[in-house]
Amino acid sequence: MLRVLLFFAFLIAVAFADAWFADKPGEILVNWQGYHIKTSLAVGVGVVLSVAFLLVAAWALIRFVFKIPAGVSLSSQMRRRNKGFAALSRGLIAVNAGDAAVARASAVEAQKHLRHEPLALLLKAQAAQLANNQTEAEDAFKAMTHRSDMKLIGLRGLHAEAHRRGDVEDAHEFAAAAHDIARLPWTSQALMQRQTAKGDWRSALRALDNDAASKKTNRTTQERQRAVLETAIALEKSETSPDEALNLVRSALKREPNFVPALALAARLMNRKGETRKASKLIETAWPAAPHPDLANAYLEPRSGDSPADLLVKAQTLARLAPRDPESLMMIARTAIAAGNFKAARDAMQPLIEGPSKPTIRMCHIMADLEEAEHGSAGYVREWLARGARAPHDPVWVADGLASDHWLPASPVTGKLDAFVWQRPIERLRPDSGTEDAVFAPLASPEPRLQLEEAKGKVAGATQGEPPAPPSQSASTSPAGSEPGAADRTIPHPVIFPLPGAPDDPGLDERSASRGAPPAL
Repeated sequence: MLRVLLFFAFLIAVAFADAWFADKPGEILVNWQGYHIKTSLAVGVGVVLSVAFLLVAAWALIRFVFKIPAGVSLSSQMRRRNKGFAALSRGLIAVNAGDAAVARASAVEAQKHLRHEPLALLLKAQAAQLANNQTEAEDAFKAMTHRSDMKLIGLRGLHAEAHRRGDVEDAHEFAAAAHDIARLPWTSQALMQRQTAKGDWRSALRALDNDAASKKTNRTTQERQRAVLETAIALEKSETSPDEALNLVRSALKREPNFVPALALAARLMNRKGETRKASKLIETAWPAAPHPDLANAYLEPRSGDSPADLLVKAQTLARLAPRDPESLMMIARTAIAAGNFKAARDAMQPLIEGPSKPTIRMCHIMADLEEAEHGSAGYVREWLARGARAPHDPVWVADGLASDHWLPASPVTGKLDAFVWQRPIERLRPDSGTEDAVFAPLASPEPRLQLEEAKGKVAGATQGEPPAPPSQSASTSPAGSEPGAADRTIPHPVIFPLPGAPDDPGLDERSASRGAPPAL
């Protein structure tokens, strides 16, 4: 609509000018070099405009001719740029699809057409990682550190590659250099992980406080990590400075009310001070949300004058808060056996051994203790011990392929803080087992098949001798999920960018799980 109005305005202006010239005729006379030119005003104006138009057209033609080489060069550059970005797109798709050949070819083409493009250098590093070419990947990351716009990503890549080849010192230096440029969550976590790997919990706590001041890390995560570090310091102080340890663990519980290691430690410290009622109340409050054997042991710590029957009453009191949980039932059964109340023990264990799930190792051992205490029957004891040899594992503290009966603040493999999780170790179904006797053989056991065959032989034909000793339930930290010969396999390194896991994860979990766990603690 606006254009139409402008067009009509232009027509009106032209008509007005034409009428004005018609009403005021005149002549133009030019005498120059003996030439006499006489014409009307309208013709003179038309000649001037025509000459101006011709001059403008001639200038435009001259400019076009002189710009032809630059235009050809620009067109060639655009074609190369388009080819480079097409190769870049193919390469990024190939990297995420796991096609190393296409990724490498695309990286070479992208580098050819886009030499100064940051993404081309990043694709080169990704393709090298996918092809398990560590040298080329490190060269690409080093080239990134020479560019101001890619220095951080180059340092992060070098940090991950240093971890991959097991050079912890270099990894720490790269993380520290990146932290000096920008306090990012991954740099803070890397520095703190270095301190936790050395067991320097106070330095790690100071680093966490500095990281909290930058407000770049999730507050919930910071509170959880602070609770873990305070519990770790309290564990060290529990023998030498119990009051300081109790204050620390109380602070941890304010941040994480159901944190089992802090609850168990707080209860033990309160029991030592004679604050048994407070310790019992603390565990009773947490038991419905976090039933755990460590809490049960702390709750049932015997006081002077406590008889087995008194402990059974305490166990029944705590179990009422979570009556159907297996930990409550096993706690009652253990204390009932010690008190000689075998009926209460059987009533507690019946839902566990007759339920839809298979009894675990602890359940089988409790039943073996019950049969021995009540009847002294070696046959039933051997039967339950044999079932325990092929029973599923009970939950333990697991981190980075290690299973431990005791909670640790950080993983001994990677130094990662708060890595231990209460869960069952990885188990597998033996491939050579028949349908009728296929069992889950825990990988954490060093010789699961030998234990199973021995147990079957003893159940089938053993009539003399002592009952077999119960298998250890993981008395110390042991590999969980490793297979014989796993350390000899070569697993390609996963691509770091884009990261398949959390941004702060350098990718060690997959490698450590594939090559087996380090020696037991």
